[in-house]
Amino acid sequence: MEYFRPIAMTDAARPEGALTLAGGWCWFDRVEVLSRSAPARVIPALDCPDDVLHRLTAPRPDFAGLTLDRPRLMGILNVTPDSFSDGGRYPSTLAALARGRQIAKSAEIVDIGGESTRPGAAEVPVAEEIARTVPAIEALRGGGMRGPISIDTRKAMVAGAALRAGATFVNDVSGLSFDPALGPLVAKARAPLVLMHAQGTPATMQEDPRYGNVLLDVYDALAARIAAAAALGIDPAKIAIDPGIGFGKTAAHNLALIRGLSLLHGLGCPILLGASRKRFIGSIGGAESAEARMPGSLAVALAGFAQGAQITRVHDAAETRQALRLWQALNTGDQEGSA
Repeated sequence: MEYFRPIAMTDAARPEGALTLAGGWCWFDRVEVLSRSAPARVIPALDCPDDVLHRLTAPRPDFAGLTLDRPRLMGILNVTPDSFSDGGRYPSTLAALARGRQIAKSAEIVDIGGESTRPGAAEVPVAEEIARTVPAIEALRGGGMRGPISIDTRKAMVAGAALRAGATFVNDVSGLSFDPALGPLVAKARAPLVLMHAQGTPATMQEDPRYGNVLLDVYDALAARIAAAAALGIDPAKIAIDPGIGFGKTAAHNLALIRGLSLLHGLGCPILLGASRKRFIGSIGGAESAEARMPGSLAVALAGFAQGAQITRVHDAAETRQALRLWQALNTGDQEGSA
């Protein structure tokens, strides 16, 4: 089997005949052909099979009401006592409301989670996860927030309560592999869904992660999860995919996935990149504490923008928005918000 990775570009000197990547801000005229049994090679984009070109170039449908012709930011709001970066900072509904409003000034999406999925984390009871997340969602909606809110959960009962409270879509780190009731619930609600790749559960995923070829393995696994979701009645046009940086991956695995991220456009879904403040950023960048990893997180976010990732999940929404504005002005000529 061959895999086709578009070599994404943003340079203003766009050759005649170059193709637009996923209806977004990147273009490509070459494709790297990857295989498990042969050396990689580069071919002209127009030499790709027609079905591959269609998946690589077709504009992505709106996701949760957002057009995907420009990068979108998802700001993280963890209402947990133990998340690796910001656990315990927003213990009350009032604190969560204030933080959510702050995030929404810079990010189009607010992602609310009530269960830590850091390496080694234990499972949280359903009732406790609901008690943490639903009041925050209700407070944000009651306070006038109209933008998308995602519920970061692996559990059907939590997702159902969150959707009833006003959440827009479900962000499942297990890719529908944890709770068999979650897929049917999402299908019935006709809610958008993020399918993330993870090897193992948070409690065990970093013990000894191994892959034959991490980029191709993750591609195949996500393709299988998309097919499984569609078989449950979930509209593929409402699915986004996440390679799961740090979820059952070493630093080398994470780097390989980010370098080759544009391959995932071949799945035909929007790409969500969530690498903010992850451990590998601290290891490479020399930042022991999660709070000190913002500069490295920005570097990774910019790498994702350059490969056409439509949604980027971040802790530092205001700082990432500033970096994105400068990146857009330099690379795409978009100076929205500039004076």
